[in-house]
Amino acid sequence: MNPISLLKPRRKITGISAILLPFTSAGDVDWAGFDLHVERTLNAGLAPAVNMDTGYANLIDESTREEVLRRTQSICSGKRYVGGVFVPSQEGAAFDLAAYQTGIQQVVDFGGTPILFQSYGLVELAEPDLVEAYRTMGSGCDEFLFFELGTMFAPFGRIYSIEVYEQLMQIPAATGAKHSSLRRAEEWQRLELRDRVRPDFKVYTGNDLAVDMVMYGSDYLLGLSTFAPDAFALRDSYWENGDDRFYELNDLLQYLGTFAFRNPTSAYKHSAAMFLHLRGQIATNLTHPKSPTRPDSDLEILKEIAQDLGRMTGRFTGVSS
Repeated sequence: MNPISLLKPRRKITGISAILLPFTSAGDVDWAGFDLHVERTLNAGLAPAVNMDTGYANLIDESTREEVLRRTQSICSGKRYVGGVFVPSQEGAAFDLAAYQTGIQQVVDFGGTPILFQSYGLVELAEPDLVEAYRTMGSGCDEFLFFELGTMFAPFGRIYSIEVYEQLMQIPAATGAKHSSLRRAEEWQRLELRDRVRPDFKVYTGNDLAVDMVMYGSDYLLGLSTFAPDAFALRDSYWENGDDRFYELNDLLQYLGTFAFRNPTSAYKHSAAMFLHLRGQIATNLTHPKSPTRPDSDLEILKEIAQDLGRMTGRFTGVSS
């Protein structure tokens, strides 16, 4: 495959940004900070995605999950947002269709578009049964998105064969999928298939180590964009308008992604909290107590990146020390 043939200049990019769930110094959810972060994301022109990995989907309780949806519905006021459907499971567990259906209905009831996390019970199904499971889940809503997760993000993740992906792509209610293998070649393969089989289907890159995949026709659903949705939106407008400043801004955002998503990958949420706190946008840089953390030495590097973004975009109002 020649990826150059997939390049799509001056394309309007669809950006979905996973919302970080911030915490107070007392260890509670910082709801005021959350609300403002959702508002900033919307104002930047990106669709918020809540109850994602960036929102500790596997760690929060049901009351927190529902409060996130309630607040997001109120803030979005009819604008599109995405809500994660996470079903806990253990290796060898049976596929829990009822739990998925309950989660899908919850997101729909709060006005969101469901995105279906994988689970052991789902990905351990034989391929024909797996495709049928998605068809059955999709019958309960007008639209849904699905995940392909590499195991660096979740032990229950699975990257599907291209044959399975093609079948899933053709489920009418499935309008897009987040691809998180962190491998360009596999995503290029999906883009070529999409262009040939179902051009309206959205391939949302989840590759925080290659955010330039938007040049080839990917849209995005990223945790990295939660650091600076305004900078991502500006970058996207540069691409649509054929502005060469796209490349310099994209390079700086990629530097941020490479630093924040280094091993252990899941500690990027602490990097995000540090960055947003440096920008004065959340009250603390604390994370969920069960989420891995980064060393304080990261702060100086993140501060320098934030200052560079400010100089490049003119959109950052200030970076605290």
